[in-house]
Amino acid sequence: MANVYTHGHHESVLRSHRWRTATNSAAYVLPHLSPGDSLLDIGCGPGTITADLAALVAPGRVTAVEVTEEALSLGRAEAGARGASTIDFAVADAHALDFATGSFDVVHAHQVLQHVADPVRVLTEMRRVCRPGGVVAARDSDYAAFTWYPHVPELDGWLALYRAAARANGGEPDAGRRLLSWARAAGFTDVTATASTWCFATPEDRAWWGSMWADRIVTSALADQLVTSGAATRADLTRISAAWRHWSAHPDGWFAVLHGEILARVA
Repeated sequence: MANVYTHGHHESVLRSHRWRTATNSAAYVLPHLSPGDSLLDIGCGPGTITADLAALVAPGRVTAVEVTEEALSLGRAEAGARGASTIDFAVADAHALDFATGSFDVVHAHQVLQHVADPVRVLTEMRRVCRPGGVVAARDSDYAAFTWYPHVPELDGWLALYRAAARANGGEPDAGRRLLSWARAAGFTDVTATASTWCFATPEDRAWWGSMWADRIVTSALADQLVTSGAATRADLTRISAAWRHWSAHPDGWFAVLHGEILARVA
């Protein structure tokens, strides 16, 4: 089942994804990892979280999957740069994983379910390939719950445009609040649902987050989609980009990203 990855893989997107670590993006699952665990990381992206998880479960092996070999090459490069030798890479469709039932102790997905065509089916597959007593872990942001200060009208427009584009691509940008319901629909009966945030409020964090989105809104696959679909003009996106830079320079600037999380035990 194919659908379009809204963000694409422009440098401005990878700049954001490479910032992610197990500590800032998977803290909820870390207490459930042990050396020797086998772990499947679905949608590994540029591999920074993957490599962190691999270090925690070594000598257990991590299998990292992406939908294309091109996307997978990003994770391979990160693993190579770190000298991580316990990570295997494979191209896979999360809706139909080519792994035997009960293959892994832990199955993890970060910011994946918001982009897939059928998140319940993906969670069903994650449950299938996880051994009895193992853990399925998923974390997704919830765009409708993003909040910031001070108010910048163009950022309201940015959020509306992104949410519409993600839905046009078959995704659900407000996935965080739905994870518990999706897990229950996938057959899990032992689910712990939590939430956590990223907060960008220091001058350094504002500059990084604001400049990253200022670039993404004019250079990434999202920008191309918005213009091609007629949802926005290049001039509109340039105004939003400038608004991001204006926000990031404000000494009172504050931005919070809410994430939903689930830890589901396999019976």
